[in-house]
Amino acid sequence: MPLSPHVPELGALELLLDVVATGSIGAAGRRHGVTQQAASARLRTLERQVGFAVLERRARGTRLTEAGTAFAAWAARVVEAAADLDTGLTALRHRGSARLRLAASMTVAEHLVPGWLAALRAHGGVEQITLTATNSAAVADLVRAGVVDLGLVEGPDPLADLSQVVVGTDDLVLVVAPDHPWARRRRPVAAALLARTPLVTREVGSGTRTALEQALGTPGPAPVLELSTATAVRESVRAGLGPAVLPRLAVAGDLRDGRLVPVGLTGVDLGRRLRAVWVGPTGRPPAGPARDLVATATARAHPPEPRRKGDAGGVTPRCSSSPHH
Repeated sequence: MPLSPHVPELGALELLLDVVATGSIGAAGRRHGVTQQAASARLRTLERQVGFAVLERRARGTRLTEAGTAFAAWAARVVEAAADLDTGLTALRHRGSARLRLAASMTVAEHLVPGWLAALRAHGGVEQITLTATNSAAVADLVRAGVVDLGLVEGPDPLADLSQVVVGTDDLVLVVAPDHPWARRRRPVAAALLARTPLVTREVGSGTRTALEQALGTPGPAPVLELSTATAVRESVRAGLGPAVLPRLAVAGDLRDGRLVPVGLTGVDLGRRLRAVWVGPTGRPPAGPARDLVATATARAHPPEPRRKGDAGGVTPRCSSSPHH
């Protein structure tokens, strides 16, 4: 039977749910590319259509009324079902001609993406893959512009204007050549000393450099040398040009073989997260190969624990789910 005229259109439901998520009509409007006034007008139209007040507007923000709480829960189910429909339609449109346009930060592109793509190709479903390797800031720009379907970036903080999910972790390590004075240092280097030491660094916009500067709270002095790849930085350190802070992924072999020496640090946390980023609904990467790649990367970062003796084989305990932010 036809739907009642009291059922709002999908875009209005999405706007309402974003108001619930942000607590602000203005913030929700920005997500939808409209002004606060336009968002407010659209929500008032929704309330007239359903026949009751959905939102309670206050000076400190906006919250759901009692009726609005029930309505928002139903709206969330409708939007989720619509997203599933969108996913299915996309899969049908691209069936047999799946492609993946990917951009990744240099570290991720060199050390993680090849393994992820090999696993993805082994399961089929993707015929053409293009990969652009650049720094994290440029990756984010390519995603925003729609040039690529998915980006993979490094850095301590999420990007506020893109949907994202953590697909792995890495830490930065201070390294020097074996004949550098710090190679024989018995005490860790203090953060304050590192902050005033000229380093061999990546270029501005690199996730590695951004993470270091944020951790130290300062850009520090002018670099000894500024280079566009971790490989070039690593080779410069090995040549004796100075210390560097690099991803452990990028120097693992050199540390193992003694070509570089790790130096302890104190007073600074150089752990960071690796994220997949995209334009679209939070928690739902683009359908098709992009979503499959995120699933592959996440599974490799968090492999399932082996079953202990006595575990029930093939049975997964039922647990309650909670919404992610």
